[in-house]
Amino acid sequence: MAADEPIIRIEDVHKSFNGMAVLKGVSLRIRRGQTTVIIGPSGCGKTVLIKHVVGLIKPDRGRVFFQDQEVSTLSERRLVAVRRRMGFLFQGSALFDSMTVEQNILFPLSEHGHGTAVERRLRCGEVLGLVGLDGLQTRYPEELSGGQKKRVALARAIALNPEVILYDEPTTGLDPIRADLINELILRLQSVLGTTAVVVTHDLTSARKVGDRVLMLDDGQFIADTSPDMLDRVDNKVFTRFVQGKASEEELAELQSGRLAQGPPAGNETQSQEPGT
Repeated sequence: MAADEPIIRIEDVHKSFNGMAVLKGVSLRIRRGQTTVIIGPSGCGKTVLIKHVVGLIKPDRGRVFFQDQEVSTLSERRLVAVRRRMGFLFQGSALFDSMTVEQNILFPLSEHGHGTAVERRLRCGEVLGLVGLDGLQTRYPEELSGGQKKRVALARAIALNPEVILYDEPTTGLDPIRADLINELILRLQSVLGTTAVVVTHDLTSARKVGDRVLMLDDGQFIADTSPDMLDRVDNKVFTRFVQGKASEEELAELQSGRLAQGPPAGNETQSQEPGT
């Protein structure tokens, strides 16, 4: 694969749930070694989009490629090899409550037959060390803080030494200091591991800090593609309102009138089939 070739290609992807269009012809090329940040309001389809990258969702129309493999057409069996090369940090961490920290991290290593039992435990210590939590192997998720859970989930996501890490709202629910620690970890992993990262977030502080490139998704399409230092200069009213944190005149009018906005509530995107953010 040539150095300037994208590691991930998303071509004209459409996706609907219950007749509601979530993605309306989205295209994106992600370059190796960069951190691409996708911002947008809750419920705009950011999570739906990155789930297409690992084959958790199939497009209604369009194609998704990881290097030269068309992920959108692979069977579950063939997807295993592709997913092994990607790490996914889920929004809610998605740790197994009945497992210790060590058991959570050993799970993907065992599932993919990585090394011997001793080598797997050594790898567990290594990745916990990278996120600053080596020594917590015997604790259970309920004994961890929200920030620690995110870091354990991140350690699990990098256990197989992936080429790409997908972050779904990595700072959501964290106080500013813990959120900054996660941002620092994203930067550290890119530097130490040389990974390509895709970060889905509505946290603009995080977007400015970790991103090489920032795109905004709105109404099923990208409406801006810029760099972190140009966020305040994009000439798009919707983008500007999002960056400035200002409600639209229509939203304010709905609030004043007491009427609910049309469509699903924010953060509850097509919840009956596929939640998205």
